[in-house]
Amino acid sequence: MTLSVNTNQPALIALQNLNRTNDDMQSVQTRINTGLSISTAKDNAAVWSIAQEQRADMSALGAVKMSLDRATSIADVALAAGESVSDLLKLMREKVVAAKDTSLTTTSRQSLNADFQGILKNLTQVLKSAVFDGANLLDGSQTADMTFLADADAGQSITLGLQNLALGGTINTLLPTDDVLSVSNATAVLARLDTTMSAVNQAVGNIGTQAKQIDAHKTFVNKLTDVLETGVGNLVDADLAKESARLQALQVKQQLGAQALSIANNAPQIILSLFKGQ
Repeated sequence: MTLSVNTNQPALIALQNLNRTNDDMQSVQTRINTGLSISTAKDNAAVWSIAQEQRADMSALGAVKMSLDRATSIADVALAAGESVSDLLKLMREKVVAAKDTSLTTTSRQSLNADFQGILKNLTQVLKSAVFDGANLLDGSQTADMTFLADADAGQSITLGLQNLALGGTINTLLPTDDVLSVSNATAVLARLDTTMSAVNQAVGNIGTQAKQIDAHKTFVNKLTDVLETGVGNLVDADLAKESARLQALQVKQQLGAQALSIANNAPQIILSLFKGQ
């Protein structure tokens, strides 16, 4: 090897190795700080791109879950009101059956009719109150079934059907003008009331079935989100135990590299000994 004060090849090599070690240490420290083995596209463009796509799906599934949560709340409110309507119809039937008693006095029949009319008004109030976030499935105020997000691409939906339980509808055939002031009136009302009770119970059951489907799909969305999150972690998460061991090794390597560079930098001093006594 030629001795020269202009070119110190061993020092250059030692410096290159030390710089490489410092770069490796910076990468390891970044992985430890972020907890990610791939945090930028520069680390691994293909894997980073896949992870970003899955993260986008996870964000979209968050919107799906919000939509399904709203559907659940609307269905729960409708179920509570529908069950109350069913209970009111049972009370109403009691009054109507009592009104068919031919031995009733006029005063007693009027009292029964007042109770009957009160239940009718209460039923309407319950239906009007069955609102969540502006949505009411039961009072006939909406004209179309409600649909909610079901997947991350918004290509699929889940439906919550309307069930119009308002007076004078196809399900509830009772009328605001109905009364039980006579046996004949009570008989006519009872016939429609029995039909209405069956239809209302079926309608409430339909809402319950749809609500159960929504809950099942929401459970699936939660599981899918967890699976995607795990998958992304498998792609980009750093093994911190390995990174810790690698960091310690690089620290030792860095110290040795610095010493090697120092030794290489002192090599030209040998040249001075060649000129002693000149």
